[in-house]
Amino acid sequence: MQIEAVSLFLLLGCIACRREVVGRAKLQASRCDGQSCNPSVGNLATGRTVRTLTTCGDNGTEQFCSFLDDEGPGDPASICRRTKCSKCNSNRSEYSHPPSDMTDDFFLRQSSWWQSAQGAPREEIRLDLETEFYLTHAIVLFKSPRPAVMLLERSQDYGRTWRPYKYFARNCTEMFGMADDITWENSLCTSRYSDPLPCSKGEVIFRALSPGNRVENPYSTEAQDIMKLTNLRLHLLKRQECPCQGLGLLEKPQRFAHYAVYDLIVRGSCFCNGHAEECQPLDGPEREGRSTEAMVHGKCVCRHNTAGDHCGRCAPLYNDQPWQPGDGKTRAPNECEKCHCHGHAESCRFDPSAWLASGKRSGGICQSCQHHTEGRRCQRCKSGFHRDRNKPLSALDVCKPCSCHPVGSTNSTFNRSWKCNPKSGYCYCKPGVAGPQCASCLMGYWGFGETGCRPCDCARACDPQTGQCLDNFENEQIHHIPIGGRIPDLISFLSNESGEEWSWEEEQGFSALRHSEKCVCKEKLLRDAAHFCQMKYTYVIKARILSAHDKGTHAEVIVKVKKVIKMGKVKMSRGKQSIYPESWTNRGCTCPILNPGTDYLIAGHEDRQTGKLLVNMNSFVTPWRATTAKRVSHTLHQSCK
Repeated sequence: MQIEAVSLFLLLGCIACRREVVGRAKLQASRCDGQSCNPSVGNLATGRTVRTLTTCGDNGTEQFCSFLDDEGPGDPASICRRTKCSKCNSNRSEYSHPPSDMTDDFFLRQSSWWQSAQGAPREEIRLDLETEFYLTHAIVLFKSPRPAVMLLERSQDYGRTWRPYKYFARNCTEMFGMADDITWENSLCTSRYSDPLPCSKGEVIFRALSPGNRVENPYSTEAQDIMKLTNLRLHLLKRQECPCQGLGLLEKPQRFAHYAVYDLIVRGSCFCNGHAEECQPLDGPEREGRSTEAMVHGKCVCRHNTAGDHCGRCAPLYNDQPWQPGDGKTRAPNECEKCHCHGHAESCRFDPSAWLASGKRSGGICQSCQHHTEGRRCQRCKSGFHRDRNKPLSALDVCKPCSCHPVGSTNSTFNRSWKCNPKSGYCYCKPGVAGPQCASCLMGYWGFGETGCRPCDCARACDPQTGQCLDNFENEQIHHIPIGGRIPDLISFLSNESGEEWSWEEEQGFSALRHSEKCVCKEKLLRDAAHFCQMKYTYVIKARILSAHDKGTHAEVIVKVKKVIKMGKVKMSRGKQSIYPESWTNRGCTCPILNPGTDYLIAGHEDRQTGKLLVNMNSFVTPWRATTAKRVSHTLHQSCK
C-alpha cells in the first residue's frame, strides 16, 4: 500500500490517537474539560457488514486471473507477464472472496479480498450504518485495475435519499459534463484515481473536507451537511482493463473481467456535536454487525450536561438555556445550564417565551415538582401547604401542611383550593374570627362557632364567650392577632409568580378601595342625637385616608386631619395623624371601611394609656358631607352636655 494510504486524514488536527493506555487515559480525562471535544477517528467499516451486488463463485466455481502486485519492473510489458490464475467458490472458504474481506485487517490478511462475479459490468459497494456518524475520508485499495468511472454517494436519512460526494472518471467532461478538480478546485469530479495503472494495489482516496471544501467550525450546520452520514455507497460503473493488448498477455481476457478490492477504509467518528470524547454501542447488539475492539461505536458518552445518542439535547435538569453544539472554532463547550428548581424536580423543559421574557437569561420550567412544591421553579407550596420560613427553600420539608381550626376556618377564599396562605401559613377565617389557625374571635367579637363570631354591641370590647361589655382597659382581653401577622393582598398574590420575598412594608392591603367588592362591614348608623351622645366619643375629626399598614400586632391607618371638631386627652392638629383600627376581616379589609383618598367624618375613642386614636365597629365613620358634619357639630354642642 502506498504511503498516502497510511497517512490518513484526521478530523480536528488537535485530536491524536495514542496507543499507550496510560497516555490515552490522560488525554480523555481532559479533552472535554472547559472546551468542545470530539471522539477519536476510526474505521467505520470495521465490525460492520459491507454489501455488494455480486460475489464470485456464488453460482459455482469460477476460473479467474489477476495481476501480481509484487515488486518488479514497472513497464507495462513486465506487468502483463506477471499474472496468476486461480478459482473462486463462495462455498469453500479457501476459495471464497466475500465482501467482508474488504474490512479485515490488511496487515494481518494481505491475501484476502472481495471479488465480483466474472463479467459483471457494474457493481456497488455499500456500507449501512446503524446511526449518524461523521465521515472524514474514505480509501479503497483495488486488487483489480481501478474502474474507469465511479460515483461515491452518501445518505443522511438511512438510504431514503442520496447525494453525491464525488464523481471519478478519466474524462470528467465527457462522462459527467463537469470540470476536473485538477483544473477547478471546487468541482465534484476528479480524474486523479481513474488511471488503469497500477494494475493492482491502485488507491482511490476521498476527503470530506478538501481544500475546496473548507469549514471553520466542524460542528456547524454547514459541516454537518458535508460530513454527517448514515450510509455510504460506491458505484463501480465501468471496468478498466490493464493496458496489455499486444504486450504478451498469456491468459484469456475474460478471466480478468471482474472488480476486486483488497480494503475498504471509511475513516470517521461517532457524531456528538462537540460534547463527547468517547462512544459506546447503541442499546442492544449492533445491527447485523460483529462488534470488535476496534469498532467505532455510535452512541456518545455525553459531557457538558448534554444527553441523547448524539448529545443533541440537554440533560433532563439542564434546560435553563437553549441547547447548542460545541464550537469547534473557538473551542467553547456551550454547556447546558441547570434549571433553578431548588432541589425539588428531576427535570425541566426549555420555554422560548420565558427565555425572551427574562432577557435571554433563563428559560427553564421545572417539571413534576416534588415535596409539595409547585411553580416555574418549584418555589411555591402547593394547596394545603405553607412554607416553613425557618428552612431554606431547598429543604425537602420546606412545605408544611396547613393546620386550620375546623370550626373557625373557611374554604370560601378567592382560590377555593387554598386552605391557608402558602407564604405565611395563616388560615382563612370566618367572619369575626382571628389567629393563625382561626381558633378565636377578633377583638370586638364574641361567640366563636360554626358561623364565626358576632360583633360586640359595646363602645369597647366585650367578653369573647358571653359578649358582656368590658368597661375599662384593665379588663380588656388580649388581642387575638398573631404576632407578626400579615394579611396578604390576595389579588396581588394570585399573579405573583416570582420566588422573591414579599415586601409587606410596601403593602396597603387593608383598603376597601382595592377590594371594594369583597369588604363587608357592619356600619354604625347615626340614629338620633341621644344615641350619638350615649357613645361618648372622645374625638371627632374630618380626615383624608392616606394609607393603611399591617404592623403585625395591630393595624395602622395614616390620615391627614383637615378639621378637628372635638378633641379629648390626645392632642391633635391639622396634618398627618395615625389612627388604629381594632378590627379587620379575614378578607384584608379594615372595619369600618376606610378607603385611601377619601375624606371621612370619624368619631371614635382614644386609648389614654397609649395615646392612640382608636377606630372600631362602634365608631361612627361616614364619607364627609357638610350637612352630616353640621348635624354632628350641633349635636355635640347642644345635646351632649
